[in-house]
Amino acid sequence: MTVATTGLSSAEAARRLRDDGPNALPAARGRHPLLLLVEQLVHFFALMLWAAAALALIAGMPALAVAIVVVVVLNGLFAFAQEYRADRAAQRLRDLMPVRATVRRDGHLLQVDASELVVGDELVLEAGGRVCADGEVLTAAGLAVDESMLTGESVPTRPVVGQQVYAGTHVTEGEASVLVTATGGHTRLAGIAALTQEAKPPRSPLSAQLHKVVVVVAVTAVVVGAVFFGVAVLLGLPLAEGFLFAIGVTVALVPEGLLPTVTLSLARAAQSMAAKNALVRRLDAVETLGATTFICTDKTGTLTRNEMSVVRVWTPRGEVIVHGNGYEPTGTVNGTSEAVDLVRSLASSAKRCSPAAHAHHEDNRWLPVGDPMEVALHVLAARLGVDGPSADAVRFPFDPRRRRSSVVDFDGVHVTGAPDSVLPQCAKVPGAQDALAELTQRGLRVLAVARRDVRPGDEESWQHAEEDLELLGLVGLQDPPRDDVTEAIVSCRSAGIRIAMITGDHPGTARAIAEQVGLLGSEALVLEGKELPADQDELGSLLDHDGVVVARVTPEDKLRIAKALQRRGHVVAMTGDGVNDGPALRAADIGIAMGASGTDVAREAADLVLLDDHFGTIVAAVELGRATFANIRRFLTYHLTDNVAELTPFVVWALSGGSIPLAITVLQVLALDIGTDLLPALALGAEPPNKRTMRGRLRTGSLIDGALVRRAFGVLGPAEATMSMLAFLTVLFAGGWRLGDTPDAALLATASGTAFAAIVLGQLANAYACRSAIRPVPRVGLRGNRLLLWAVAFELVVLAVFLFLPPLPNLLGGHAPSALGWGLALAAIPVVVVADAVAKAFLVRKLSIAGRQERPLTS
Repeated sequence: MTVATTGLSSAEAARRLRDDGPNALPAARGRHPLLLLVEQLVHFFALMLWAAAALALIAGMPALAVAIVVVVVLNGLFAFAQEYRADRAAQRLRDLMPVRATVRRDGHLLQVDASELVVGDELVLEAGGRVCADGEVLTAAGLAVDESMLTGESVPTRPVVGQQVYAGTHVTEGEASVLVTATGGHTRLAGIAALTQEAKPPRSPLSAQLHKVVVVVAVTAVVVGAVFFGVAVLLGLPLAEGFLFAIGVTVALVPEGLLPTVTLSLARAAQSMAAKNALVRRLDAVETLGATTFICTDKTGTLTRNEMSVVRVWTPRGEVIVHGNGYEPTGTVNGTSEAVDLVRSLASSAKRCSPAAHAHHEDNRWLPVGDPMEVALHVLAARLGVDGPSADAVRFPFDPRRRRSSVVDFDGVHVTGAPDSVLPQCAKVPGAQDALAELTQRGLRVLAVARRDVRPGDEESWQHAEEDLELLGLVGLQDPPRDDVTEAIVSCRSAGIRIAMITGDHPGTARAIAEQVGLLGSEALVLEGKELPADQDELGSLLDHDGVVVARVTPEDKLRIAKALQRRGHVVAMTGDGVNDGPALRAADIGIAMGASGTDVAREAADLVLLDDHFGTIVAAVELGRATFANIRRFLTYHLTDNVAELTPFVVWALSGGSIPLAITVLQVLALDIGTDLLPALALGAEPPNKRTMRGRLRTGSLIDGALVRRAFGVLGPAEATMSMLAFLTVLFAGGWRLGDTPDAALLATASGTAFAAIVLGQLANAYACRSAIRPVPRVGLRGNRLLLWAVAFELVVLAVFLFLPPLPNLLGGHAPSALGWGLALAAIPVVVVADAVAKAFLVRKLSIAGRQERPLTS
């Protein structure tokens, strides 16, 4: 395509703008906020609680109905806020468009709004600017474009005349004029925006499993309520009273405290993660992190620091090793004096070829200005004390066709470029090719630097200047790995988590970094994006190995990889920092973005943002996620144990045909669920990780499995229920009651208060028993969870309020126990502790005999 030197006319540009529309990314087809809010209030769990509130109102318990409604609304609002924030990821993509652009119209350069660009405009670019439409390069002088946000490639590209540049990328060097070929929704950036919008985050493992728990509990509550309605009618209660009684039992079995307990447990874990520089954007992502089985990590800026630095220089007089920190101008250079002197000459020549690049100090950090590779050469010169380049010089900028740049000044001709481009222009140097092979095998980027004395005519053309050169040396540059990466990878593997590197970079560089940090697996599988099979099942089978490296990937490739691994049953965590990572971050089970160096798009599309960009922070977050999963099982065990003790009096009443009165009332059951149990359950949700948390792959089959059911319904629940009923019946018999008689109201209230106290005190012991699945209470200790100490203290205060503070005893139907009653109620504590210890001793012995050392989920 061609364009007149005068550019478009203003009239033609206005016509095309009317026809094609503004140069803006299409608005995200997001759901209305009101619809998002309604969805959070009508999911299955919320509907069950709405039904419970209605039943409580019908049963004459308006206070309970209001409490349930408040729980549903508050949780719905919180979930809505999280979902609405995540749904705005595509909006951030539109913010990448620059506000102003320079174009040539009517023969003049004009500043116009980027939204007014049209196809056919001549767009003028210069260093430091951002490309605001896709276009074809018409003219270029030393043009370098950073496309990492689109491709993941860490090295700037060097587009030449006829090649394309893309909206959203940055111009790092040079200048160019570009013919606009696509605007708005037709740009490559818009295509990625569409992918991000279309990619829907999968349902988290926690949400799926909580749904199963709620369904089971809901069905159980309805069935039990119906059974007790039938029993009440058979025992002669009027239909209306029997119906209200059944409603009370059903409401009592609905876990009103489960939703806030889960939410607050996740919120606390999220707060702990934030303290470790991991910001959670979606609460259920906390648990999803713990369930992660496969991490797909980027390379540049994630495993590496995204800082180019010279680490080795080979010269004909020997090799020099360079040490330094990032772009800081200080460092050490080790080698023979002859080699170091030659490296000084090399650094001087290299610096002259890129006069605009440099490092500047900002916010206590040295940051690059220009091509990071050229900045690294300037830093090398600074570490060697080499002066700046000459101002009076003739320059031949880098050209991707000849792959080198040069400068001619008073001191000679200086050339830098790719070794395969520079070496043929030099006299042969023994050992140069071997050195090049060695540096390349180390995964270093290699530049060749050469020079010669100036001669007449050198300033006329690069062809004349760049010949008969003397090789000064080969420069090996490295983007160093982060310090904590190797340790983090070892921790992930000890936890049974597979890791793959997914990068847009060169496969050789990717392999070298993978080897350095210990990521490359035993199969040493390194692939390129173009080699990936089209079939999703084949793709999943190919990549489902630990230590795979996939280079030169596109945004579409990353998205396919995430979905292929999910099809194989993996919980996939995908890290990234660029615009190109947005779709995959959104579609993965857990998207992890870099907060310090990443783009807004990546951060908004992700579920977790690493504020320090350290890969090791992922390990800390996974550990907290696993601990959270275990904690949810802890307080589920705690709740189910209490449900056994609460339901037993109703079962005994029904089986005895009413001969044995109800030990506790429906209102006492509600007082247990909402009054005494809530804080200890929340404290169990804050149990810190232990040494076994990151050992072995986390089993995530179900929140409620056979082991949990056996503990709650076979050990802890029966022990608590037995002591409660024993205390209740003993107080009745001691007061003169006989089986089948109608007890005196005062005696029944005292006995009921005793049963209530026994359950509360049994739950006190149960809270500490639930802290571990294999260690008894004495070994667990009382000080490991300070929140639990406070919660238990509060539980005792609430018990005293319910039993002694009028009018609550009369309202609930339970009065303060007698001395005998207190003794029996207190006995529930050692009984629960002993029953728990015996069961755990059998479990440990069974595991020892079987030779298994599997980590129980609540260890």
